[in-house]
Amino acid sequence: MHFLPRWLQVLHNSTFARLYLAQTINLIGDALTWLGLALLAFELAGEQSGAVLAVALTLRVTVFVLLSPIAGVLADRYDRKILMTWTHLARMFVVCLFPFVTQIWQIYVIVLTLNIFYAFFAPTYTATIPLVTTEADRSQAISLASATSQLLNVLGPSLAGSMAAFVGTRQVFFLDGFTFLLAAVLIITLPRKLTVSQNLVASKTIHQTIADIKMGTVCLFADAPMRYALAMQLITAIAGAEVLVNTVGHLQGSLHGGKLEYGWLMAAFGLGATVAALSCGYLKQKISPLLLVSSGAVLMTLAVLPANFVSLSGLLVLWVIAGAGQTLVNVMVQNLIADRVATEIQGRVYGAHFAWSHLWWSFAYPVAGWLGQYLPRYNFGVSSLVGLILLIVVWLALRPQMFARLQQGQWHEHDHSHNKHHTHQHSCNIASQDTHCHLHFHVMADF
Repeated sequence: MHFLPRWLQVLHNSTFARLYLAQTINLIGDALTWLGLALLAFELAGEQSGAVLAVALTLRVTVFVLLSPIAGVLADRYDRKILMTWTHLARMFVVCLFPFVTQIWQIYVIVLTLNIFYAFFAPTYTATIPLVTTEADRSQAISLASATSQLLNVLGPSLAGSMAAFVGTRQVFFLDGFTFLLAAVLIITLPRKLTVSQNLVASKTIHQTIADIKMGTVCLFADAPMRYALAMQLITAIAGAEVLVNTVGHLQGSLHGGKLEYGWLMAAFGLGATVAALSCGYLKQKISPLLLVSSGAVLMTLAVLPANFVSLSGLLVLWVIAGAGQTLVNVMVQNLIADRVATEIQGRVYGAHFAWSHLWWSFAYPVAGWLGQYLPRYNFGVSSLVGLILLIVVWLALRPQMFARLQQGQWHEHDHSHNKHHTHQHSCNIASQDTHCHLHFHVMADF
């Protein structure tokens, strides 16, 4: 494997390579799921299939927001290999129910169940990348995983469509189930346990479990760089939702394009995202991650500003830039968490981040839909101006230019108990004799 190019050399790590292959197969399965679901919705609902898919997507995002923080707690307590294996096997079983669907409500029940398990898998997988990689190759591993996800977002629908044409609309779900089974086999054969703590489960009370669920969010908002990066994700979500929701309407209404041109535009967006993701590992060595986050948010927001007034070729260029900007923000946020949060609590922080980032999209999608309906000639420009205003507000409020003065270190969790030498009040009804945990930031000199 010594002939691998630089951006693939992280695959020399056999544990990460197997985990990465499992996730790649999982992404192909997701493409099969959503293409098959779209075809099934049209079969059952005809012209109302769009409304069915909209409800399904809303259920998906809602589940992510509600359950991802709990998934993060489990990822920090239990063997992540077992968690990821069982969530894959459960999704295999659930997705194989789709061929037997005869009513719309059954689609909603299956989508809800399917995404409950996905909500437990996704943050666990993301938190596992830093666990199985060294500090030297962690950034490249995150970048490669993100680039593959972006590439399959572009190629996945056409690949899934070819498979569906070959095996049939309903039968494609059985093929989908096989991909989840194959991914589960790859994960369960990883060479070691993927645990961060050995003695947490037995000692956890209900109060401590609730505190663990809160801890991820507390850590995200207590740390100034991560708080700033999360705000940048809100700004990119506003522009990103505009791209995903209103590109097709603008193309057909103003540019008089069709399905082929729409494919070009979304491929351009995916191409920009893929190239940016592959570049992140190198760029992080040369440029501050926070500067990359800021640059990505500015690129994404400015790219959609003139979109209502350019030709198709101009829109292709803008969408490449937009895809690159969004990915710079998303990948650098994952890197910030990996760099600034200790391994033993990364699951909770990644889980909270997964929930908050999807909450931003749950706000952004309705805004994009409203702008597309009531301001179709200026929707991209208006969303860009909203994003720029938020960008200025966040910059003035959080002052990221001051972050260079912050001490380098990591957030840790520490157990301690109250006794006659250590007493203070808590707001969570912790008794004075209880052993409990506090979140602390340790500067690099303390390591």
